[in-house]
This record gives sequence, structure tokens and C-alpha cells, in this order.
Amino acid sequence: MSAPTTETPVEADPWAAPEDPPPPPGRRLWRVWKQANGNETVRRVAALESGGLIGLAGYLSLKRLYITLRDSKRRSSLLGVGTALTILGALMVGFLADATVVGRLRHDRDRQTAYASLRYNLANGTTPTGAYDIDGKPVREGTPMALLEIPSIGLREVVRYGTTPGDLMSGPGLRRDTVLPGQAGGSVIMARRALYGGPFQYLDQLQTGIQFKVTTGQGESTFKVVDVRRPGDPIPPQFLAAPSRLVLVTTSGNPYLPEDLLRVDAVLVDDANVLPTGSVSKPQPGDEALSTDRSAWVPLVLWGQALVLAAIAVTWLRGRWGGRQAWLVGSPLLLALGLAVADTAARLLPNVM
Repeated sequence: MSAPTTETPVEADPWAAPEDPPPPPGRRLWRVWKQANGNETVRRVAALESGGLIGLAGYLSLKRLYITLRDSKRRSSLLGVGTALTILGALMVGFLADATVVGRLRHDRDRQTAYASLRYNLANGTTPTGAYDIDGKPVREGTPMALLEIPSIGLREVVRYGTTPGDLMSGPGLRRDTVLPGQAGGSVIMARRALYGGPFQYLDQLQTGIQFKVTTGQGESTFKVVDVRRPGDPIPPQFLAAPSRLVLVTTSGNPYLPEDLLRVDAVLVDDANVLPTGSVSKPQPGDEALSTDRSAWVPLVLWGQALVLAAIAVTWLRGRWGGRQAWLVGSPLLLALGLAVADTAARLLPNVM
């Protein structure tokens, strides 16, 4: 029995030329096709291999298209989310600013301008004493009519003509179907408690016996508080028997969630100084306490549409310019539109809120 033979490995020649690298797929297919020379089997193999490469290219193209569509959908969803968050942020900032800083600044500015106008009219004797001015024309809403001063609560406000939500944004208002304070009859002055400076925010601190004065075009009248009424309290007989009566009206309960009305009843201190009664006007929609301004819906929708378009534009610019540049350009516009929407929406809230 012969011993098993072992093959001796052949050592590679270090001086031999390196083998050529395999040809690329296209050249290899061409060689196979060229070497076929009519061989049907070889032709089919080459065709199948070529078709596989074409199928692979089509698959990669479809995959790339799918990824592009998927990313496009993601960008669209992110665009919608970004737009919604931008609108919500602008509205929140607008409402917060309008209810606090901006509303108070607006009230202070309107009070100063109204006081200057009232002083001028008092000096020239042209301050209206009723529903018609010295020319016989109806008094316009917002016209300064009187100066209300209550030192015990630090109140010094110009009383305007009208008590609609828009009128009370600038300060206290006189109901147009009541006479001026100091004249024979009853007068009603309303003001907000929380929004736009809250002129009557400390009205509930008044106590019976406190005196204050009201200055009109007919002179100065001094009143005395006889009762601070809350829901369910009876009207004091002393108030009903007085020839000149004044009621200060605002909300009660939570300033931003009013429950009912707070009324301060006051009578003229000296009945001998009752002033002649002026003309009054018919009540208008929105004059009653806790009324809203329904005509604000149209401008609210228009301002809201402008805010939506601006938010879409800013969100689109974020993808083109970048976040910092887009916010630098769009923030002032969004803030202005948010304030406009908040200011218009405030007219839909109770007029003495």
C-alpha cells in the first residue's frame, strides 16, 4: 500500500505580472454577447443579466422617488404644524399684551387726549350738556362729557358719551339714555374693571358716606355714596327719593370671569344745586351692562385671515431663509396682527369686563 501523497503548494511568482481586474458589468456583458456567435443559450444568459441590471436601476429609481415623496409629506405636515403653532403663539401674545401692557398704555393715552379736549371745551363753554351739542347736532360716541374724581380710590377719569364695548375701551362712559350727573333724574356711568386699564377696578372698596365730585359743562356736583349693591341687594329708599341720582356700574366676582354686576348708588349732596335736565338719546345695542358688540365679527374674520396668511408666509420663509432670518422679518408683522385680532375680539367680551 502506497503512502498518501501530499500536493506541494505552488508558490506565487513575485515577479509575475498582476492579473487584470475583472471588467465592469457593461463590458463583461458585451464580451458575453460578442462571444455568443449565434449560441442561443449564451444569448439568453446575456439578456437575462442585462435585464437584471435594468430592473435594479428601475428599483433604485422608484425607491428614490418614494423617499422624495415621503420627505415631501413630512415637510408638508411640519409646515402645517409650524403654521398652527405660529398662529397660536401670535394670538396668545396678542391677547396677553392687549389685556395688560398695551391695553393700559392705550387707556392712559386716550385719557390724556380726552382730558385735553374736555379742558378746551370747558374753557370755551362748548361741552355738551345732553344728547345734542351747541349746534343742535347729535353728540358723537366717545365725546368727552364730564370729569369723574374719587380721591379715596385714586380715580380721576374722563367720562365719554356711550357705553358700548368699543366706547369703554377708552375709559368710563355715560349711558346715552340717562342725564348728565348733577341734573334732575338718574345718571349711569359704566367702566371696565379688568381690561384696558381697569378704571373701576377698586370700585368695590367704596363705602357708604364717601363723597366724590363730577365736573360737567354746567359746573361741579358733589355726590355721596349711599350703598354698594351686589346681586340680590335691594335699592335703598334714600337713593330712590333723591332728585339727582348717580349709579356707577362694573363687574363683580373674578375680574376676568365676571359673575354679575356691582353697583355703587350715590346721591347729590345738596339738593338745592340740582342742574337743569338736558336731552337724552334712545338706547342703542350694546349700551346695557355686560353687552357685547356683535358687529366685531366681520373685522375679526378679516384680521384672522390676515394672521393665517402671515403665519404661512413666515413658516415658508423658515424653510427658505432659516429660522433666525424668518423670525426677524415676520415677528413684528405677527405681533401687530395678533394685537389687532385681540383688540377686535375684546369687543365680543362684556363691555364692563
